[in-house]
Amino acid sequence: MAANGGKGVIDFVTLGMFIIDEIYPPPTAADQTPKKDVIGGAGTYSAIGARLFSPPPQSRSVGWIVDAGSDFPTELRTVIASWKTGVLIRPRDAPTTRGWNGYGENEHRAFKYLTEKKRLTADDLMPELLKSKSFHLICSPTRCIEMIQQILHRRQGAFGDSEAKPIIIWEPVPDLCTPEELDNTSEALQYVDVISPNHEELASLFLYTHTPGVDKAAVEKHAQHFLSHGIGRSGKGAIVVRAGKEGCYVAKDNVRHWLPAYHGDPTRVVDPTGGGNGFLGGLAVGLVRNPNDVVEAARLGSIAASFCIEQVGVPKLTSADNGGDGADERWNAESVQQRLSEFRTNTT
Repeated sequence: MAANGGKGVIDFVTLGMFIIDEIYPPPTAADQTPKKDVIGGAGTYSAIGARLFSPPPQSRSVGWIVDAGSDFPTELRTVIASWKTGVLIRPRDAPTTRGWNGYGENEHRAFKYLTEKKRLTADDLMPELLKSKSFHLICSPTRCIEMIQQILHRRQGAFGDSEAKPIIIWEPVPDLCTPEELDNTSEALQYVDVISPNHEELASLFLYTHTPGVDKAAVEKHAQHFLSHGIGRSGKGAIVVRAGKEGCYVAKDNVRHWLPAYHGDPTRVVDPTGGGNGFLGGLAVGLVRNPNDVVEAARLGSIAASFCIEQVGVPKLTSADNGGDGADERWNAESVQQRLSEFRTNTT
């Protein structure tokens, strides 16, 4: 399947992976039945986050890659096709990447791969995807630098110096959010436009242990450390800290802003898997379409996350949009634009 159908521009590309998940609920869940063959992966959820704000034909501007093995379920292809994104589905002579997700108390998640993973690199980007206006990376600091350098080098070779620099959104990989990686993380900051750890990952970069819950003062202190170091090529980048039920913290230049989570009622959170990835897809397209307002972009991210965590697996497209402006499209039987408008009113 050719990305974008050979038409239009790409606003967003994720280099996160597609994974078929097995999900085992926390011990407090009423239904303890494991869920199998669930569409997942950081790349998938971030693509969904961007897609929520991109009804057809704009949906084709959402680029991502699915490596489908011989075990790839037909029903998953049908669901992916229904989103009408600029997805590139490639055959793989191996099983599809599969993962095991187990949940404990306080939204603690354990994850392991069940099959060999196929990581994406800059070399996987065909010309249409390479020309994207934004990229979402989830990787280590050293790999972040390497991938960005490769992307920019390939773009220069393919499109010349006149092509505008893409917006780079970096999601640090959780396992390497450690004090030992703080210097490497600080070095990677100059290459990105937004760094977005969650509150636990941010704390773990500075401390070996941290207390449960969200320490807002610590979030602000550690975010300021990165801002003082300088984020982005001109030092004008942002840090957006995803803080679960406490929402998110946005910091850039003179902006210091906490946004609440859309779902104040914890009973609305069925499965937190992918909420942070979906947030970053929404944030990215928000920045592409309104580059000077990171708080508004974070609102899009917050709404994207709200749709991702309302059910096990990805949000469901329950009603297609025939008008092309998103007004008639429904995800989880609700309007994305109406939810955003409500959230905007309550947080402005």
